[in-house]
Amino acid sequence: MSWDEPFLPAVTGAATNSGPGGPGAPPEDGAETTLRQQVMEVINDVLTSSDPEPEWARVQLRELLASHPDEPERALLEHLIASRTMTDPPEDIPAPYRSGQAPPVFARGQRRRIQAVLGNRMLLTAFQPIRELPGGNVTGLEALARFVSEDGASADTWFREASAVGLGPDLEIAALQCALSAARDVPPHLFVAFNLSATACADLRVRRLLKNSPLGLERIILEVTGGTTDEECRGLIRALKPLRQGGLRVAVDGSGVGAVSGEHILQIHPDVIKLDRTFIEGIGSSSGAAEASAIIDLALLTGAVLAAEGIENEAELDAVMAFGMAAGQGYLLGRPSVHPLDWSAWIIQDKAAPGGAGTADDARQDLFYREDRNRR
Repeated sequence: MSWDEPFLPAVTGAATNSGPGGPGAPPEDGAETTLRQQVMEVINDVLTSSDPEPEWARVQLRELLASHPDEPERALLEHLIASRTMTDPPEDIPAPYRSGQAPPVFARGQRRRIQAVLGNRMLLTAFQPIRELPGGNVTGLEALARFVSEDGASADTWFREASAVGLGPDLEIAALQCALSAARDVPPHLFVAFNLSATACADLRVRRLLKNSPLGLERIILEVTGGTTDEECRGLIRALKPLRQGGLRVAVDGSGVGAVSGEHILQIHPDVIKLDRTFIEGIGSSSGAAEASAIIDLALLTGAVLAAEGIENEAELDAVMAFGMAAGQGYLLGRPSVHPLDWSAWIIQDKAAPGGAGTADDARQDLFYREDRNRR
């Protein structure tokens, strides 16, 4: 396996045009309005909801829109912050416990907050660039959920709480819907990666969303988050088989807390194995060298490429490139952003760099578009 081949490039059928307005050009008016489109969709969902319970939310949002007629983003942000406060009960009341179930870990207040997110779509999508190494061109974007929260809770915290109260797949699918909508204006020469647990991947709603997405399956990478049990692994393989036959690609975590076991990686045959900061930091140690050797063997056996995440400084970037990883992401290479101007800047930087971005013809030569990989 060659580590020098391009990492997950453009859609096979996407023509690359270096002239104004071509897919390789920076997004213009359409992309610059992507954030506003997300905001207006959320506002429309709240105002047109037929649910009688959150009438206070509709009244509140209308008042804020009237106060900020030219700033819907500000109106929505103030609305979401106020809504979060109002849905927090003064004290947590334990959820009812039923025989045969594990005792509830989270109080009813957490469940109500998550239901508020599901009802009012209190989340946005940020994108983080994924860069080909060693060249540095942006080859794709990872979609990351962002929640409005006065306590600053991370997305991981939200998803863990949702899982604990039985709303995990619902919240993941709501985030996927939001991300697919936001990704409509991503330039067609870039892929988009979406995060889902193995449980959510097996949900029929995910299959429908991905098959009906305007992105096209060949532009989508599904990152399976967290470890998998034997049963979950079998269900994941069954659920993703028809999507992979249509061009969908799959990534798994090969290191860290949520790593997929080597046995399951061999069964899943992912297109990408992602390695986190714990792996990067340990590359130089004896134990890290043994882990690295095992990861390389898995990549060779499955035909997957290796990608690093969490790169935060030049030393880590040097270590990743010395290891031969095909792609990387992290704060050093571009912070997540919900703002389309940042997305444009990443692509403008690529176009200004010597050699520019790769072409669709280059993409067709990549191993990811070989018939036997996309038709597993």
